[in-house]
Amino acid sequence: MATVVLFHSVYGLRSLERESAERLRAAGHEVFTPDLYEGKVARSIDEGFELKEAIGWPTLCERAEKATAALPASAVLGGFSMGVGITAHLWPMRPLTAGVLLLHAVGGIPVNVRSRLPAQVHLADPDRFAPADEVAAWQVAAARSGMSAEIFKYPGVGHLYTDPTLPDYDAESAERTWSRVIGFLGAL
Repeated sequence: MATVVLFHSVYGLRSLERESAERLRAAGHEVFTPDLYEGKVARSIDEGFELKEAIGWPTLCERAEKATAALPASAVLGGFSMGVGITAHLWPMRPLTAGVLLLHAVGGIPVNVRSRLPAQVHLADPDRFAPADEVAAWQVAAARSGMSAEIFKYPGVGHLYTDPTLPDYDAESAERTWSRVIGFLGAL
């Protein structure tokens, strides 16, 4: 059983994160979904970016730090899209994390990353928020760091293809993603 923290997308904490957490709990994991927007939820991606800007990145990162302070040092860090950026912020401060789960984006890799650290990335292909050159650079950096990283790409789907409330949703790709995530967490 892994302890997992999942950070929400720019939309805020919604059914995507809650249902994903329930799915992982059903597989035997302890899952936390901090609400970095403190109850606010965007109805569109543009509104989500406005919320993010209004709150401010430093405040979002502070809230994430507080939300994870009591979690085990080995807690798996994960996020959806913007939540990957939050994961990247926390990662250098939590070098004992058991693994990293990046959904719908890639983020920075800390210099203190542990050799063989398991990481799993799931991306739409193509994805305007995760351009191919960024993904390729992340993959090279992960290999140089000695991480054990897997990148899964899902052709022809929208950015947040795991979210059944959005037009991006692709049921088959979402199911493949969650099957792979559950396998990843089960192997930690």
